[in-house]
Amino acid sequence: MASTWRTLGLFAALTALFMAVGFVVGAYFANAPLLGSVVFLVIAAAINFVSYFWSDRIVLWSTGAKLVTPEQAPRLHGIVRSLSQKSGLPMPRVAIIPTDQPNAFATGRNPQNAVVAATAGLLKMMDDDAVEAVMAHEMAHVRNRDVLVMSAAATVAGAITFAARAFFWSALFGGSRDGEGGGNIFGMILLAILAPLAAIMVQLAISRSREFMADRGAAEITGRPLELARALRMLETGASRIPMQTGSPSQSHLYIVNPFRAGFVSGLFRTHPHTEERIARLEKLAGMR
Repeated sequence: MASTWRTLGLFAALTALFMAVGFVVGAYFANAPLLGSVVFLVIAAAINFVSYFWSDRIVLWSTGAKLVTPEQAPRLHGIVRSLSQKSGLPMPRVAIIPTDQPNAFATGRNPQNAVVAATAGLLKMMDDDAVEAVMAHEMAHVRNRDVLVMSAAATVAGAITFAARAFFWSALFGGSRDGEGGGNIFGMILLAILAPLAAIMVQLAISRSREFMADRGAAEITGRPLELARALRMLETGASRIPMQTGSPSQSHLYIVNPFRAGFVSGLFRTHPHTEERIARLEKLAGMR
């Protein structure tokens, strides 16, 4: 519950930041800061509406994941069906991502429209117990509606970045409504840099929080937290050795572990908690049983 409230608080902060950018834009160009905030809030609602209904199709297309039938992937379907029964969730659609890196993700706006996907590499590398632990993590994301939360967070963060940059260039070359826009270049630069940075930091905090919740949820579904700990070790090793061949770094938050190699800069902005910390929490959870 505490983690849920923390996520809601972070999401509220992200929305407030977007409205703050609207406040500044409205004040600068139309001398109407409150109107700017309202307009930006409406924009946030509109883009979240679009992402709510179309995120699953976009994710499957961009990652190259293919939906598979029980006849095409009996092993994966069997594991997911068993987890569906254990968790009390509707049977999701099942997809396979054509890459050798072991990984997995979930998408879909709610449990009735969910898709869980595993890479071909995960199915080759792991035994049934490890695959079950990984897919239980994804089923926990479905149960917690994390796909909706993270899609909305990513959309709002992207909108903040776009709005801040658009404001900077418009103010720099177009000036304000009263013609005095050139007097505060320093403030414009701060907004263009700090607003997107703050949005990214809040988005990543939400992502890391949801990963911990999904790890715990997987342990509850399977009753075997140490299996997920073992799987996470294998996933981390595989992700570091085998490059991801599909998708883009902007989708890192979807996967159970970051599928893209982190350089120095990207390492500062982690979409996932450190794997060692996740394993330590699972081991602690196992000790409490």
